[in-house]
Amino acid sequence: MKQEFTWPVRVYYEDTDAGGVVYHANYLRFMERARSEWLRDLGWPIDKIVAHEKCLFVVRSLEMKFRRPARLGDALAVSTNIHSMKKASMRLAQKVSRDNDGADELLVEAVVELALVSSETFQPVRLPQFLTSIK
Repeated sequence: MKQEFTWPVRVYYEDTDAGGVVYHANYLRFMERARSEWLRDLGWPIDKIVAHEKCLFVVRSLEMKFRRPARLGDALAVSTNIHSMKKASMRLAQKVSRDNDGADELLVEAVVELALVSSETFQPVRLPQFLTSIK
């Protein structure tokens, strides 16, 4: 599979709770943005997939493990890597980490299963060639 894709994220006040810690649901937003930028990096931004392939990615399942909290002002890295693929779905491994004096500190890890569906019928469709050809 293609080498891991990483997207930088800064933690802003709006991302945190009253204690200055990233609210758990915001990690999902960070990961969604990283997946969108990964597709853009492959040459297939989401709007192009919808327009040309007439399909959408939907989250089918999600498993997250929280290891350590991110805090206001932290510079994070959100990585995306293909875990596995089927005909109409794929599982992505995603991690959120923070640079801690030169060492990556794992904060959150997730496995996200995405299904590809027709934008008209919402029935499953095959993954496009640009994804299945990734080695």
